[in-house]
Amino acid sequence: MRDVVVVGGGSAGCALAGRLGPRALLLEAGPVSGLPELLDATSLAATAPDHPRNWAHEVLLRPGRPAVVPRGLGLGGSSAINGANWVRATRSEEWGPGWSWDDLLPFYERSESDPLHGTTGPVPVRRPSGDLLHPAASRFLDAARRLGFAAEPDKNAGAAPGAGVVPTNSVDGVRIDAATAYLGGEGGPAVRGDAPVDRVLFDGDRARGVLLADGEVVEAGEVVLAAGAVGTPRLLLRSGIGPGLRVDLPVGVDFSDHPAVFLPFAADDPPAHPHAPGSQVALNWDAGADPAGDVEVLAFVRPFAPGGPLHLMCALQHPDSRGLLTLDRIEYRYLRTEHDRRRLRHAIRTAADLLRAGVGTRVGPDGGVLGNDRTLDAWIADHLTTSVHLCGTAAIGRVVDPALRVLGVEGLRVADTSVLPTVPRRGPSATAVAIGERAAELVRG
Repeated sequence: MRDVVVVGGGSAGCALAGRLGPRALLLEAGPVSGLPELLDATSLAATAPDHPRNWAHEVLLRPGRPAVVPRGLGLGGSSAINGANWVRATRSEEWGPGWSWDDLLPFYERSESDPLHGTTGPVPVRRPSGDLLHPAASRFLDAARRLGFAAEPDKNAGAAPGAGVVPTNSVDGVRIDAATAYLGGEGGPAVRGDAPVDRVLFDGDRARGVLLADGEVVEAGEVVLAAGAVGTPRLLLRSGIGPGLRVDLPVGVDFSDHPAVFLPFAADDPPAHPHAPGSQVALNWDAGADPAGDVEVLAFVRPFAPGGPLHLMCALQHPDSRGLLTLDRIEYRYLRTEHDRRRLRHAIRTAADLLRAGVGTRVGPDGGVLGNDRTLDAWIADHLTTSVHLCGTAAIGRVVDPALRVLGVEGLRVADTSVLPTVPRRGPSATAVAIGERAAELVRG
């Protein structure tokens, strides 16, 4: 019997298992072998719905707006297919006792190798500059300054929001995902791939192990679910933990994510440097009495398709609207409040202002759409997407306690972004790894 079984080899699971070392068995539903294209941090090719390393969940963003949401399948999870942005949460986040920004700071630092912060963790953190910073990104920063926005030179310093370069966990165009960072060295955990878990097994109210999809039973002293904000709640539901089930907890209820819209633009610049990250600079600011910054415009300086435009992604970072996940559906229920709709309109209009201030030439929508709330809302409804930052499907204080133990049972924890009651105001990749780091300490403690 294993001391600890970690279910899910994504961002948090790799960090957790890597820190636990030989005490842990890491079970990953997908392959453990890599693919060459996954090393390319400048590409989002693996987010395509038909890519073999993508779960490609079918979701409903709002009534009449279905979508397919990418999630990484295989060792490294979504850290192996995402944009390789490495941004800490903001100082204002408060997710429960022991889960503030200050509480998580030592675990961010423990994970990072960042020259700017003098840390020596396993994840390299870099900021594009010089030839790696695309001219459109430089113009973006200049335009934000001319429009009166503050500078935010270090997006990971916990300072007031503003315009600045987005840190990346890539080096010379090579993605350093969580598996690369935490697994593979001497003294590491046992790792099994192609081992999807069906459910958690119990003796009374105590978890005793897991049942694999092929019928194999893996027993353990403790089970930690780290299968991501979609996979983990569905494992809990299949295990009898959820609304109206044997252990009645609000699993999958009131999750949050960042609604987003892409604003295409053209720029007469040479292609980005071969090693330059795809998303390079971002502007965060307050659009609704939220000093921590509740909206974001993020510049993508590589076209999504050959010969296509560049994009500004306009996103609402602290939404009111909440979603619902069950075994057979995922409903984001985006933009249900006028407060959310107003702030996203403001983000899109600010992005248009940045383009007019010299970033590039807007491809769409036209001024008539931008100038009228009703027409802009209709355009948003037709172009709405998600930042793919889902959090809160097994939240601290509702499904797990501050030590990440599932309420009402023993020997079972959750360690991924499922536990965050609200999505961070920045991208959650760095926070997911910090959760894994923190979980390792909790398990050991």
